[in-house]
Amino acid sequence: MSKKKECYLTCVDYTVSNKKFDLLFNEKLDMLETFPQPKIKDLSSYYNSATYISHTDSNKSFTDKLYQIVKKYTLNKKVRLINSFKTPSKYLLDIGCGTGDFLLNCKINGWNVKGVEPSNIAKGYAESKLGNNNKSMIYSDLLEINSTKFDVITMWHVLEHVPNLESYISKLKLLLKPNGVLVVAVPNFKSYDANYYKEFWAAYDVPRHLWHFSKKSIQLLFSDVEMNVVKIHPMKFDSFYVSLLSEKYKRGATSFIRSCWIGLLSNLNALKTNEYSSLIYIIKNS
Repeated sequence: MSKKKECYLTCVDYTVSNKKFDLLFNEKLDMLETFPQPKIKDLSSYYNSATYISHTDSNKSFTDKLYQIVKKYTLNKKVRLINSFKTPSKYLLDIGCGTGDFLLNCKINGWNVKGVEPSNIAKGYAESKLGNNNKSMIYSDLLEINSTKFDVITMWHVLEHVPNLESYISKLKLLLKPNGVLVVAVPNFKSYDANYYKEFWAAYDVPRHLWHFSKKSIQLLFSDVEMNVVKIHPMKFDSFYVSLLSEKYKRGATSFIRSCWIGLLSNLNALKTNEYSSLIYIIKNS
C-alpha cells in the first residue's frame, strides 16, 4: 500500500461539481482508486443532483425513460437469479436499495427483505412502496445491523461507492450466513466501452465511485476474508446505457445510434474476453 500509485486517467465530475479527480492504478490489486477521495462527511454533497437517477423514480428525459424500461427488465432477471440459489430460508438484505423496486419484487416472491439506503429521498420512496408498516425494513447505514444474518446479500452497483473498503467487506462476511450468498455487481474498467471512452466513461462517475474494479481485484479483495467468487454473470444492458451517458460527456450531446453501436461492440468484444461493461459476482464463504 505504500508503493506510489501511477495516474491512470484524470476524469471530471459531470454530475455535480465539475471538479477533476485522478484515477490511481493499484498494481497489487489490479484496480483504480479515485484521488483525492472526499471526506466521509462531504460525500453526501456529491449525490445532491436531480440527475442522480438511482435516488429518484424520474421519467422525464429520454435517458430517464430508457433507464426505467431497462430497470423493469433487469429487475425480473435479478429476482430469478436470487430465487435460483434455493437457500433453506429466505432472508435477504439489499444494500443501496435505492427507491426499493428490487426489494418489493423480492418481497412479492416470498423473501423476507431488509435494505440499506443512506439517501433519505430514496429511502422514503422505498418505504412507501413496501408499505407504511415496513419502515423498520430500511436502514440508513450498514452499521445499524447487529445480530441479524442473511441468506442472501445483494449490492447492485454499490461496492464502488463505499469508503473503508476492506473493513466494509469484513462486515459483509459477518452479516452473511455460513452457507449464504453475496451478490456484487460493479462496473468493469477493463471493458471495451471503458477503453473506448477513457476519461469520459460514465461508469467512472468520480468521486461517487471511489473504486474501479477488475475481475482480479474482486477475487483478491474477498479472498482476504476467506470468500470465493464462484460464478460471474454479465450485465449486457449496461454497455448501452453507460455509452449513452458517455457520448454526452465526450461530445456534449447524446447520440443514440453511436452509443448503441459502441454498446454492441463492447458486448461482442466481451464474447471473446469476458470483459463486459459490468459484471455480477456470486461470492460464497470458502
